[in-house]
Amino acid sequence: MNPLLDDGPKDCCGVFGVFGHPEAARLTYYGLYALQHRGQESAGIVVSDGKQLKDKRAMGLVPDIFKEQDLARLTGHMACGHVRYSTTGSSVQANAQPFIISYAGHSLCLGHNGNLTNAFELRRDLEMKGSIFQTTMDSEIVMHLLARHIHEGFEEGLISALKEVKGAYSFLFMTEDTLVAARDPMGFRPLCIGRLGDAYVVASETCALDLIDARFLRQVEAGEVVFIDKKGLRSVKPFKRKRHAHCIFEFIYFARPDSDIFGQNVYQVRKRQGAQLHKEYPHIKADFVMPFPDSGNYAALGYAAAAGLPFEMGMIRNHYVGRTFISPSQDMRDFGVRVKLNPVRELIKGKRVVIVEDSIIRGTTTMARVKNIRQAGAVEVHMLVSCPPHRYPCHYGIDFSTKGELIACDHREEEIKNMLGLDSLHYLSIEGLLESTKTSSTGFCLACFDGNYPVPVASTAGKFCLER
Repeated sequence: MNPLLDDGPKDCCGVFGVFGHPEAARLTYYGLYALQHRGQESAGIVVSDGKQLKDKRAMGLVPDIFKEQDLARLTGHMACGHVRYSTTGSSVQANAQPFIISYAGHSLCLGHNGNLTNAFELRRDLEMKGSIFQTTMDSEIVMHLLARHIHEGFEEGLISALKEVKGAYSFLFMTEDTLVAARDPMGFRPLCIGRLGDAYVVASETCALDLIDARFLRQVEAGEVVFIDKKGLRSVKPFKRKRHAHCIFEFIYFARPDSDIFGQNVYQVRKRQGAQLHKEYPHIKADFVMPFPDSGNYAALGYAAAAGLPFEMGMIRNHYVGRTFISPSQDMRDFGVRVKLNPVRELIKGKRVVIVEDSIIRGTTTMARVKNIRQAGAVEVHMLVSCPPHRYPCHYGIDFSTKGELIACDHREEEIKNMLGLDSLHYLSIEGLLESTKTSSTGFCLACFDGNYPVPVASTAGKFCLER
């Protein structure tokens, strides 16, 4: 693991699409830029002029991949874009999305945010029946299923394919003349529709609509398939109605705070998480409250306001740390932590500090950061976490898919406190987390906290391996 990268949860993916705008590729570039937080591994844009698809896909960040000459070449009034962090499939360029196939004289591309829980079984069955896969992504399985049903027609065949997959998905498909958005029946991942003049826009989060000055229309509903073509927007709801299982970790970590998802503003929910922490743990005595930027910022604001304590930025983030860096010499211990976050020593020295963090997954980076706070002279270090302990793996699109990656799986709260070098450690309760969203438990997936998986998990293979 790159020592400059956090040991926290890794983002899944983001999708962005445009129909009916002459600058579709450029708008998609901006949309993906706004969604960069959802995936920093690879990115791609596919465009259509109504006759053929053209694409650019590569490993890396959006501004590093796409140059002016690329956008000039990607001409068309439709576009489908994707930023990726792999939760299924190896981290190689062959797996960069949107993924393109040709069938019956036509072309189709796909961008996927989520994770299919029956991917291993479906792929094995398809390979036994003669399918040859080009990638190790679970997303490609949908394309092979569509090919099996294409005799039914594109729309009917696509719906038949979607009925065979299980798990979490927000899909964005594009043919030469149609853009299609689809969301799984339980609505794990967010997906919304906007309008820019006469053009339609589809995005994982509303912050991407804001950047291009598009007007938010509505969410794609759970279990809905939306077809957008020259006739306008048409909705199909082919699935039986199920209870919602929105990923609550979108509110805790994934989504940008300026986005509205699942009908609520992320910034406000995170502030309420902080206020709820104070309600549950009002006894902590401290001189000020601080986050580890940027993850705990908004919950820390909520806690500080509720506690009547000063909010301070006790650690300063270097915003110019890239994904690669010349490795320091062996004697420069904790360099990977300090190059990204450095404590304000004069602020911290001799103080009792409350750190508000959004989550603790593996704990290694948190341990190093707490050590730095101690070395800066803090006399007490308390930590509050704005979600419950992660005790169970996620199979729906977060990259902690085994229990061995979770510090809270095998250790009690007191043990974790001692391992991290804290004076006290407290987690937000599940009830408090739900209270901060103002929603009952029936609307969210809480499986990573309580082990109750809303979609049964078949035998899994983690990330597929190209060498397999």
